Amino acid sequence: MNRYFINKTEDWDSIAVISYVNGYNYLRSQCAYDVTPGRFLASVYHLTKIRYGIDKPEEVCKKVFALRSNPKTPLVFWIWRSTDFQEWESYDMLGISYDNNPRLKHILMPESWIGWPLRKVNITPNFYVIQDGH
Repeated sequence: MNRYFINKTEDWDSIAVISYVNGYNYLRSQCAYDVTPGRFLASVYHLTKIRYGIDKPEEVCKKVFALRSNPKTPLVFWIWRSTDFQEWESYDMLGISYDNNPRLKHILMPESWIGWPLRKVNITPNFYVIQDGH
């Protein structure tokens, strides 16, 4: 699998279109992670080139980095429709906002949840709050 890193989020729109035009017509998955505490968040796209008559499809992984202070990434839902729920999860867990996505919302955490559970934070509390599990 080839890996590509995109440091400028504003370039992701063009790169996504070029990828689609070059045959990467299937988004296998989209996920996100916290690269380093206080620095970058990454949105990861696993793309597959599916062609009839080819047994082994080509795959590529593209990572888009966003600053933690303003984690915004261009929306590619208009290219690959399957990013919808996956971008919701990235928003819910890490707080990455996808430009012009009108339906970003909590899907795993309760609406009252404050913060981003998968971000690496250097502060260790002296106590733990048990949240209502119902």
